[in-house]
Amino acid sequence: MNLSKMVALEFEESGQIQLVIKKKYSSKRIDKYLVSRLQDYSRSSIQRLIKEEAVKVNNIAVKSNYEIKLNDAISIQLPTKSDDHIIPENIPLDVIYEDEYLMVLNKSPDMVVHPACGHANGTLVNALAFHCNNLSTLNGPLRPGIVHRLDRDTSGAILVVKDEKIHKHLALQFEERTIKKEYLAVVNGEPELDSDKIDLPIGRDKRDRKKMAIRHDTGKNAVSIFEVIERFPGYALVRVILETGRTHQIRVHMKTIGHPVIADSAYSDSDTCYIEDLTKHVSSKDIHSLAKITELCNNISEPIIQRQALHAYRIGFTHPVYNKTMEFTAEIPKDMQNLITTLRKIKTLLN
Repeated sequence: MNLSKMVALEFEESGQIQLVIKKKYSSKRIDKYLVSRLQDYSRSSIQRLIKEEAVKVNNIAVKSNYEIKLNDAISIQLPTKSDDHIIPENIPLDVIYEDEYLMVLNKSPDMVVHPACGHANGTLVNALAFHCNNLSTLNGPLRPGIVHRLDRDTSGAILVVKDEKIHKHLALQFEERTIKKEYLAVVNGEPELDSDKIDLPIGRDKRDRKKMAIRHDTGKNAVSIFEVIERFPGYALVRVILETGRTHQIRVHMKTIGHPVIADSAYSDSDTCYIEDLTKHVSSKDIHSLAKITELCNNISEPIIQRQALHAYRIGFTHPVYNKTMEFTAEIPKDMQNLITTLRKIKTLLN
């Protein structure tokens, strides 16, 4: 589903968001819709707002299982942010590396990086405030330690800094594009080339300001280099190296070349991937393989993955104090690893 064609964002002001549904959905629950539509808000935040009756459809409070309809007017009353104080929360962190100056973490999917209106709790910054005594405040009191960010549903390596001087040094490395950022993604379709460079400018989408798009008029320079690691029937596992760091860069670039990331709620046809989706490319003529794959399908009823299959796999930088090159990899999370494993099983059954 192309969300930009199905909803009109009427306006968003302090404390309130209003949406109008512009196209019919088939059994789309409002909680799942809002999670896919509002990328800056966590699932738990959306669920809490619905439970507190802060989400209304046509001025009536609804439950999480309400199925949205054409022309429904959805209003979301966000909690008022009282101050700039970060509430420490004992949320587990997957620490890859830590010293007295910086940390490298493996961010889990469905974790917002820093608080904003609507999700003051449960963010990476809330967890950092609990686990660290000192963090850089160069980016403001609501983003302590944050020198770059990952989308809510993108997992993987993220760099956190504890000191303003270190922060400035690393920010300069980002600006000068000397920091290595390597991602893994499972995409729809098999790219014709084994590797290629995508050099297309990215800017705010004209029709939907919460999304990005290729903009040759006002877009900023954006360069991604992808390499196919493994091919599957109708899908591919790719490595993407970023030369720039624009918002949603990989997601927009891969969609533009016809290979959107699997289960990308904003830039692909679905926000969830089931086993049936992975087997739709199997020919009905291949009866022997089809029987085995049908059996596999019958044994897997749960979604394979329910967020974009994108993972920040590796980050490399020069340590500002030790003056040496450091590189770290983040373990692929279970949902994405399960997706890759399932695709390999299907590929094996077809051989």
